[in-house]
Amino acid sequence: MPTLHTYDYAIIRVVPRVEREEFINVGVIVSCPGARHLQAAIEIDPARLQAFAPTLEAEAVQPWLQAIVAICRGDASAGPVAQLPARARFHFLTAKRSAVVQVSPTHVGRTTRPEHIVEHLLERMVRVPR
Repeated sequence: MPTLHTYDYAIIRVVPRVEREEFINVGVIVSCPGARHLQAAIEIDPARLQAFAPTLEAEAVQPWLQAIVAICRGDASAGPVAQLPARARFHFLTAKRSAVVQVSPTHVGRTTRPEHIVEHLLERMVRVPR
């Protein structure tokens, strides 16, 4: 029988005008300590972002979004936080912020295939339904 892993995840959001609290989902962060898995993925639909926030330049938020991915990977170029243990990096990334790039509250799930959960969450929470 396959091992059932518990994982935590958060949705990465772009919030063009923080005071309005409106956002568009652009990625996910998944932490599965039992499988030693920490991963983030970003997918921005440029046309959708432009329609949602015509004055926001997607290039302006790209460095912040890519930093999330780099921190999850543990890239040395992402600074000292990227060298922390995986669980500490997840908690750092999911801390509440008042900024243009934010994350949702964390949620919990279970899976037998932690390596596939990022793709599943992108399809369910980020991509436009077909």
